[in-house]
Amino acid sequence: SLQDQFDNLEKHTQWGIDVLEKYIKFVKERTEIELSYAKQLRNLSKKYQPKKNSKEEEEYRYTSTRAFLATLNEMNDYAGQHEVISENMTSLITGELTRYVQELKQERKSHFHDGRKAQQHIETCWKQLEASKRRFERDCKEADRAQQYFEKMDADINVTKADVEKARQQAQLRHQMAEDSKAEYSSTLQKFNSEQHEHYYTHIPNIFQKIQEMEERRIVRIGESMKTFAEVDRQVIPIIGKCLDEITKAAESVDHKNDSQMVIEAFKSGFEPPGDIDFEDFTQPMKRTVSESSLSNSRGDGKSEPKFGSKSKGKLWPFIKKNKLMSLLTSPHQPPPPPPASASPSAVPNGPQSPKQQKEPLSHRFNEFMTSKPKIHCFRSLKRGGAGPEDFSNLPPEQRRKKLQQKVDELNRDIQKEMDSRDALTKMKDVYIKNPQMGDAASVDHRLAELGQNIEKLRLEVQKFEGWLAEVEGRLPARGEQRRQSGLYEAQNAAGVNSCAQDRESPDGSYTEEQSQETEMKVPATDFDDEFDDEEPLPTIGTCKALYTFEGQNEGTISVAEGEMLYVIEEDKGDGWTRIRRNEDEEGYVPTSYVEVYLDKNAK
Repeated sequence: SLQDQFDNLEKHTQWGIDVLEKYIKFVKERTEIELSYAKQLRNLSKKYQPKKNSKEEEEYRYTSTRAFLATLNEMNDYAGQHEVISENMTSLITGELTRYVQELKQERKSHFHDGRKAQQHIETCWKQLEASKRRFERDCKEADRAQQYFEKMDADINVTKADVEKARQQAQLRHQMAEDSKAEYSSTLQKFNSEQHEHYYTHIPNIFQKIQEMEERRIVRIGESMKTFAEVDRQVIPIIGKCLDEITKAAESVDHKNDSQMVIEAFKSGFEPPGDIDFEDFTQPMKRTVSESSLSNSRGDGKSEPKFGSKSKGKLWPFIKKNKLMSLLTSPHQPPPPPPASASPSAVPNGPQSPKQQKEPLSHRFNEFMTSKPKIHCFRSLKRGGAGPEDFSNLPPEQRRKKLQQKVDELNRDIQKEMDSRDALTKMKDVYIKNPQMGDAASVDHRLAELGQNIEKLRLEVQKFEGWLAEVEGRLPARGEQRRQSGLYEAQNAAGVNSCAQDRESPDGSYTEEQSQETEMKVPATDFDDEFDDEEPLPTIGTCKALYTFEGQNEGTISVAEGEMLYVIEEDKGDGWTRIRRNEDEEGYVPTSYVEVYLDKNAK
């Protein structure tokens, strides 16, 4: 029936709206995924970005790390394109379809309302036709009965004439009423047939056509949305391609030769390789002397004459730590002996002697030192408890030159900044002079004087650092050739090396931590492998009296006699050894329990 078709169409159109809403939900979830993906990409890029003013930022001067940084930046732009996808899908698909669904629901409701209205109208017409038909049928039956009654009365001779006439009139009346009902039924039937024809051939087809057009528009609209879904993705492909091209370009810019050269420039020290080690003849019955050009430089004051003629200065390799090497060659490797029970060690038979250390070949010491882990913690011989010297003399020549050049450039920038400020204040003062109502010209004089003083101070600093820079550049070897120097290590060099080495390494060869707030300096060993020609010997911090005789038979120790007075140059660091000096030529370690120390309160 027609009603069944309306029900089917109503179900189908509702299903179409459900499909449209499902697609809207799908696109919405896709936009959320794009936003989440973009956010994760941005967080990933931010996570691996170098932190400002950190060591990480310095590492990005190499081409490989710069390429990685470019990749991170491009990934950020890549994430931005996924945000564009999400925005365009939201505006062009989700928003538009949501509004269209609301309009579609209203249109569908209107069409089905018109269909139900037309259906109700034809049903009303049908009811009117049925009522007219029943009335016509009833009137016809009544007319037949009246006619039969009249004929019966007319044939009966016993009925009066008046009764017969009355029956005849009644039959005529019924017959007229039947004729009127017939005419009304005919008219109603004709009208119904016209309404029915118009209903089935005009109204209902129009409504069905409108519903069909509505459904076709919905289908077209969802197809266009799917096309837009693909176009939104396709629009960002060129920009994403550019991001990938930039990543490829950055990768192709990686230059391994350039990076290697930068590492060389950053860490080269400018030191000469060490000279040949002189032969030491132990067959002669004489005190062993160690060549000053060997790895184990003596602690002399630099006044001794060089052996075997003029040799190249005994610089160590840039990766060799002097403090570790000198400690291995000169320091005892055992705990100090306990003090004797009697007043003198000679009173006790077989009393404790200075610990004897088994001599190891120099090659074993060198191998041990080469494989040891760097343990430089301080450089006490240069500046105790603080940073390096102002002239960077604690650095190798090449590193020192770079630091001095950086300092000069920094000071020149500060001078330029101060001069710009002075020029601005001078212009302001001129404006105040020409227009007194704008301000007092004398109010800037004090600031101008301060700027002048600052500029003068900075220029003096520049001159000082330029002098040091010129000194270093004058001593650096020319490019392409090696500089050879004659002469040996001076006494300050050896003393500086030993003092730094023994600040952290006790005579028994183990490292001890000093109970102070010195910052642990994790720098390459070459930072400390410089010249110490101007280094002064360690100052005395007190005196001591030898309580017992001690025969310093180990390297790094010194022998003392009972009752002897000596100078203390370094306190016991907790390892049981105290460093003392007899004169300018003799100094070393003795067991702390063997001496009575008198520290100078005014000593630093």
